[in-house]
Amino acid sequence: MIPAMPASAAVTRQSAHAVLRFGRFAAMGAVAVLILIAGVWASWGTAQHVMLTKGRERGTVDVTRCGQDTCTGPYAPLSEGSQPRSRVVLEKSVAVQKGRTYTVVVKPGSDDAVRSGPAGVLYAWIPLGGALLLASVVVAGGLLRTRAAWVMALSGVALLTAAFVTV
Repeated sequence: MIPAMPASAAVTRQSAHAVLRFGRFAAMGAVAVLILIAGVWASWGTAQHVMLTKGRERGTVDVTRCGQDTCTGPYAPLSEGSQPRSRVVLEKSVAVQKGRTYTVVVKPGSDDAVRSGPAGVLYAWIPLGGALLLASVVVAGGLLRTRAAWVMALSGVALLTAAFVTV
């Protein structure tokens, strides 16, 4: 026979279990929030130029040359105060091809440009889409919140799919 545990030992075990559960919840919640903050941080570097265009130079670029990491071409202004440029630089991606014309926003104080319009906005937020997918795994597995995880995962998939289709 197993001797009976005193009542105080049972309460101590329950308290320890509650503390461990709270610790897991706090740690996994912090990891999920950190992943989402990193996704927003990575996206905002480009998204701010695309979404907050008031006072920025807007125009078009005719891509004439593409290297390993960047594409370049002449810039034609569309907004007031914007000056034509013989060369602006676009980040090379699957969405930029030589011989095509793109609407862009020029980053202040540089010759770097980012795509504008719906394609540019969605492309800028791709890191957040990936972060939503990754955080959904943490929320489902670590926090045991499957509904919230499904919402996050489907939001990430929707964002990435919309960017793929638009770009």
